[in-house]
Amino acid sequence: MKNMKKQLRNILAVACILPLSAQAQDIHFSQFYETSILRNPSLTGIFTGDYKVGAIYKNQWSSISKPYQTGLINAELRIPVNNVNDFVSVGLLGYYDRAGSINMQTISAYPAVSYSKSLEDGHNSYLSVGFTGGYTQRNYDPTKATLNNQFVNGSYSPDNPTGENFNNPKYSYWDLGAGITFSSTSGDGEEANRLNYVVGVAGYHFTQPNTSFADNSDSRLDMRWNVNAAVSKELNETFSFQIHANYMRQGDYNETIAGGLIGWNKKDAGGDVRFVLFGGVFYRFKDAFIPTIKLRYKDVAFNFSYDVNTSRLRAATNLQGGYEISVIKTGIFNDPERKQARVICPVFY
Repeated sequence: MKNMKKQLRNILAVACILPLSAQAQDIHFSQFYETSILRNPSLTGIFTGDYKVGAIYKNQWSSISKPYQTGLINAELRIPVNNVNDFVSVGLLGYYDRAGSINMQTISAYPAVSYSKSLEDGHNSYLSVGFTGGYTQRNYDPTKATLNNQFVNGSYSPDNPTGENFNNPKYSYWDLGAGITFSSTSGDGEEANRLNYVVGVAGYHFTQPNTSFADNSDSRLDMRWNVNAAVSKELNETFSFQIHANYMRQGDYNETIAGGLIGWNKKDAGGDVRFVLFGGVFYRFKDAFIPTIKLRYKDVAFNFSYDVNTSRLRAATNLQGGYEISVIKTGIFNDPERKQARVICPVFY
């Protein structure tokens, strides 16, 4: 039994080392709708308010290995530029991802800028174009690797030579991405219960950087294409809903995730939403169901979701994927010139 545990540890370590020779893939979140720059840089600034800041933490696969941990912070700012309601948005996204027993770690920073052009069609329609350029560093700890050569006569010893050459446990690269988004409403801009919608497409890794730890190897990062869509509507004074969908393709890998939230809204005497309790479910195709709860009080929102694994890995995970939590804060500045700009975007509570 002890040797079997050692072998299992060995398998997990080797699984983490696979990126040494395999194509890398980007991180993803179950609460993807809170990660604008990561999905499409032209989504930067598509929210109600003057600024938006947030943080997300994801913990997964703790039932079968050392937990995979991913954290993200995001900040966005909208800046009106003329008297026809156009605006420029700037943002910054940073994340880290740590995986497996050898602490395979990725740290990235992605600033973004977008320009949203008002189409002045009576529906609060905007065409937004955005760009992002980032820096990524990846590294692992070779001293924590467990390899076959360290097992002698069925016995494992960390003092046994690995037989491997770990000359370069770190690399970094620069990256570029761009996207376009169309956002609008179904009715007149003054209607309180109008339907809001957003659609967009983006591309990442235009530079296709080398992602190999080996000095003499060339392993290019595949470009990632992303398609996003969202709809929201206030049904009446009490209830609202929102639907989000996202499709991502990177090389041979693709991911489709979609779902929705139903909200119970509590408004103050002035008609502004003061409190919203959301409940819903998302589905990552062939991978996981994701029940989700979201609580919004004034301008602060708290999200909690849990991945119920449904893939072939469910036999090992016992349906346990991982949990994800986030905190999002939006706000306005005391500037009368921004009053119109802060209310003309699609509303997603």
